[in-house]
Amino acid sequence: MLSALHRLGLGAYRLLPTRARRMVVRLLSPTFTAGSIAVILDDRDRMLVVRQAYRGRWGLPGGLMKRGELPLDALRREVREEVGIAIVTDGGSEVVLDPEPRRIDVVFLARPAAGAGEPRPCSVEIEAVQWVTPDGLPPIQMETAMALERLHVTGHLPTAWHGVAETAVDNWRQSMGPA
Repeated sequence: MLSALHRLGLGAYRLLPTRARRMVVRLLSPTFTAGSIAVILDDRDRMLVVRQAYRGRWGLPGGLMKRGELPLDALRREVREEVGIAIVTDGGSEVVLDPEPRRIDVVFLARPAAGAGEPRPCSVEIEAVQWVTPDGLPPIQMETAMALERLHVTGHLPTAWHGVAETAVDNWRQSMGPA
C-alpha cells in the first residue's frame, strides 16, 4: 500500500512544473548553510588564523556564500572583507559536511597574491589576525579542525602541517570536555 502511494506521489510530482518541483524539494529537504573558508599559507608555510569577535577560538578567514554566489567568489570576497588581502588558490577545493549544525564548507588552500600586503582586521567581525606555525597553533574552532583534517586526508596540506591535521578534531573534542 505504501509503495503504491509513493509511486502515485512521484507521478504527481513528475507532472509539476520545474519551479513547483523545486519548491516541494525545498520544503521537504533539510536546509544547510554553505560557506567558503581558506587555509592561507605564506611562503614559509605559516597559516593565517583569525579571531572573530563572536567566537572564543581561532578560525580561518571565510564565511557564508550569498545566494547565487560561487564558492571561490565567496572566498575571495570574504578574505578581502575580513583581512584585506587578495589570494590565489593553490589547487582545487574540498568539501566538509557537518551534519549536526547542517553546515557545508568548501575549503580552499590559498596563498596571498603577489603584493597583497600584510593581513589585518578589516571587519568588525575580526578582532585579530596572526600567522602561526604548526607548533604554535592556538585553540581552534571545530570548523578549522575539520578543514585541516580534510585537506590532510586528501593530500593537499603541506607536510609540516600533517601532525596537526591528524589530531586536530580529536584535540578539539577533548578540549570541550565530556559530551
